[in-house]
Amino acid sequence: MPLFDILPLLAGLAAVTFMLTHALRQRPLGPDAWIGAALLSAGFAGWSLYAILTGGPFGFWAEHTRNAWGVQIWFDLLLAGCCALVFMVPDARRLGMRPLPWVVLVICSGAIGLLAMLARMLYLKGRTQAADRV
Repeated sequence: MPLFDILPLLAGLAAVTFMLTHALRQRPLGPDAWIGAALLSAGFAGWSLYAILTGGPFGFWAEHTRNAWGVQIWFDLLLAGCCALVFMVPDARRLGMRPLPWVVLVICSGAIGLLAMLARMLYLKGRTQAADRV
């Protein structure tokens, strides 16, 4: 089976596992939860760099304008990013972050920016919780 057939399956399984595990989780995230989001952001940035180097910086556009499914996937990604920011921006403000630079990062990089923003928010939240315990 070719790599480009295997990777989407593995990513799908990992995402479903994460979603179900997170939904069933009974305890809050720990203070080091930001590390996972940061590693995912960095890893996805690396894969995206590979895609840019092999397909060009706007190679994604041809995929999203190819047919109805490509447009549907584009809409799905845009809606998911907007939904995420609806919940993240108020919390980011409460944690002392300025949302605009992060939103610009999300606009330019999609999930890479969302994961980086999430990592920063989890880091600040963990630091705040640790300070409250002292």
